[in-house]
Amino acid sequence: MQRVCFQLQVKPERIEEYKARHAAVWPDMLRALAGTGWRNYSLFLRPDGLLIGYLETPSLEDAQRGMAATEVNARWQAEMAEFFVELGDARPDTGFVQLEEVFHLEDQLAALEPDSSETR
Repeated sequence: MQRVCFQLQVKPERIEEYKARHAAVWPDMLRALAGTGWRNYSLFLRPDGLLIGYLETPSLEDAQRGMAATEVNARWQAEMAEFFVELGDARPDTGFVQLEEVFHLEDQLAALEPDSSETR
């Protein structure tokens, strides 16, 4: 499973409306995300508008391609684009900055040899 973390910047004057929209995401959008491989998907928003997203998926490319093929995603992205700064011609679901994962506890624990369970 691929772990994906990304960031976008919500316009400060649009933060409250952005939060309200995400408190009531369209049911067909929710089903489309689930059906195209978006798992454990969360968004986190700082008071200044910094948005951090996290999801797990077998393939981010496949998940994005699957969503791009849905009509509901085209409508949702068109409505959401106005909330963000510095997207240019990109849509929010493809114009985000993906962050590099530099540590994952479970991966490092799994890599330990069975006899090296001592605390360092």
